[in-house]
Amino acid sequence: MGLLFLACLLAVFPVISMKSPIFGPQEVNSVEGRSVSITCYYPDSSVNRHTRKYWCRQGAQGRCTTLVSSEGYISRDYEGRANLTNFPESNTFVVNIDHLTRGDSGRYKCGLGINSRGLSFDVNLEVLRGPGLQNDGEVYVADLHGTVTINCSFKHVNSARKSVCKMRDQICLTVIDSNGYVSSNYADRAEIKILGTSQLMFNFIIKQVQLDDAGTYFCQVGNGPNAQKSKVDLQVLKPETELLYGDLRGSVTFECALGSEVKDTARFLCRKHNGKDCDVVINTLGQKAQAFEGRILLIPKDKGSFSVHITNLRKEDAGSYLCGTHSDGQLHEGYPTQPWQLFVNEETVMPQIPSVVKGVVGGSVAVLCPYNPKDADSLKYWCRWEDTQNGHCQPLVESAGLVKEQYNGRLTLHKEPGNGTYTVILNQLTPEDAGFYWCLTKGDNRWRYTVELKIVEGEPGLKAPKNAVAQVGETFKLSCHFPCKYYSFQKYWCKWSKKGCKTLPSQDEGPSQAFVNCDQKSQIISMTLNPVSKADEGWYWCGVKDGPRYGETVAVYLSVEERVKESQDISQVDSAPGEEVVESSVREVESKVIQNPRLFVDDKTVKDVGDPADGSRGSADASSSAGQSGSSTVLVSTLVPLGLVLAVGAVVVAVLRARHRKNVDRVSIRSYRTDISMSDFENSKDFGANDNMGASPVTQETTLGGKDECGTATEGTATENTTETEEPKKAKRSSKEEADMAYTAFLLQTNNMAAKVQEDPEKF
Repeated sequence: MGLLFLACLLAVFPVISMKSPIFGPQEVNSVEGRSVSITCYYPDSSVNRHTRKYWCRQGAQGRCTTLVSSEGYISRDYEGRANLTNFPESNTFVVNIDHLTRGDSGRYKCGLGINSRGLSFDVNLEVLRGPGLQNDGEVYVADLHGTVTINCSFKHVNSARKSVCKMRDQICLTVIDSNGYVSSNYADRAEIKILGTSQLMFNFIIKQVQLDDAGTYFCQVGNGPNAQKSKVDLQVLKPETELLYGDLRGSVTFECALGSEVKDTARFLCRKHNGKDCDVVINTLGQKAQAFEGRILLIPKDKGSFSVHITNLRKEDAGSYLCGTHSDGQLHEGYPTQPWQLFVNEETVMPQIPSVVKGVVGGSVAVLCPYNPKDADSLKYWCRWEDTQNGHCQPLVESAGLVKEQYNGRLTLHKEPGNGTYTVILNQLTPEDAGFYWCLTKGDNRWRYTVELKIVEGEPGLKAPKNAVAQVGETFKLSCHFPCKYYSFQKYWCKWSKKGCKTLPSQDEGPSQAFVNCDQKSQIISMTLNPVSKADEGWYWCGVKDGPRYGETVAVYLSVEERVKESQDISQVDSAPGEEVVESSVREVESKVIQNPRLFVDDKTVKDVGDPADGSRGSADASSSAGQSGSSTVLVSTLVPLGLVLAVGAVVVAVLRARHRKNVDRVSIRSYRTDISMSDFENSKDFGANDNMGASPVTQETTLGGKDECGTATEGTATENTTETEEPKKAKRSSKEEADMAYTAFLLQTNNMAAKVQEDPEKF
């Protein structure tokens, strides 16, 4: 039953990682009589900074006896030669032990809290014999990759062969002799230096000391059983391993210093495995491990030193590394190296941020970058990682207002959302934008971060014109269409500058028809400039936010042009030069005709028809009935056509006037008063702002190629409106004015016809 209950608990509760977040050196070695300093790291938290720290020695059955702690306790064996110091600002504590003895060799733990809690790290300490004469010989201690000189002494002067051999499996193998022999393992590294025939000593020198050089040697003068021999023990002291403590998803920096003598050779960082092999991670010859692609940089420095930055740490990055130098950029035995031990803390304080973002051509991406909340006011950067020889990261934007020239209008850095993250927005994406980008700060370098941008197939979610044109002094409206998926998001318009994108007031214009597969939740958001000034020219972005998080954006470039000066008034624009004089004359004639219809008939004709005051009645009487018949015929033939023409003209004028008086706006312009129908203008945008901001700035129609209310195709207006942009159109005459002009012309024509009838009645 108990086992069943335990199994149920294991099934319900998640598996907890037992890996301790405490980190220190795995191997520490020193020489008796010297001192050692051991640094242990712990996770950054207020609890860890103030809790108990300890150093204990492991014994039988897993028990660990405390030797020194941060509470001031020191065991009797360590009194006067050991201490423990906490450094909360760097999340470390250091154990110092002086006057080491061979008996100090053993296994230890450095930890936090109670010894049995498990928050500890295992450390192996090895104390080597110190240099000097021992009971059976002399001891030498050499540093790895250093040089050691061994003094071989003998008792009697002897000019015989001198040699050095090394013990291996109970056999002493010759390493070098005075006749010129050198073992292959010591080629170009070992030599014998004879001081003189009268000296009772010669020197055995080893350069570029290796770990395998440690052991027991015999110096020998002469051959056979009468040869003089002396024993020498060589101990090789391993270099102190540099420790790196990094958080999962954080970053670390290897600071490698190999000496000025190697400044002109290729340098590298490699990772050890199988105890001996070391795979190149990166070198100055351009080689990089695939697992570190996009998240590693090598920066050469003076005097042979260099640094290697690794970001977005993974669990598998933990392990042993070597900084080194060689002409081919790889590890070779005997060449200078510097060991490193990297620990990756899985109990990270780094926020969980996507390391890959995807965008479409013409769209945008919003990238979250982490920073240490303690460095909220520090300078923040965004750079692009380039696959050069050593790797390179070119800064593109910074929080102080710097934006690389080719990214103007496309890139901005928002300090929001804050609390450890800021946002970088890149829009108007192209396939060339794909690659790796780094988030950097002037503060804590552990917070460097890498994100990969991938360009995928698809269409941008937001719709707006790429370019727009406005005129100074006018009212101008920019509109943006949002699909259904952004219904609950906050929408905004902002004006881009190198210091950011300042939010502007905007208005909800209701449902959008730009998305055929969407419902009434798709919206249009507009921004109005009233009046437009030259300072309004530039880039404008519309976008969405989900709380403090920025989402998709689209950019529009607004060009501002000076307004073309209109000529005088509408009546003068409607008429050509000199037309006003002609029109006034026509109106004068029209007035006279209306006031005196008799002008249609010649005065002489009227008198001939009959004037009772005239004394010529006798002449008329004498003319007989034939003359009267001719006069009647002429009069009838003249008046009947004129009457018909007048009737038709009156009907035409009446129809035209009735047709255009239905929807007429009465406008008074200067001293001329007329009726103007707004439907007579070709396009209302000639006299106002753009209304359709989801449309192309040229055609003023939606980019989906729809039709306007009158059924006119979008493409059909493109050429016409383009011409309007280049040269403003004159205002078109209203139908009322055209009717008036036609009527006065008709009156002039009838007047002329009457004059011709008077001159030659026979033709009619």
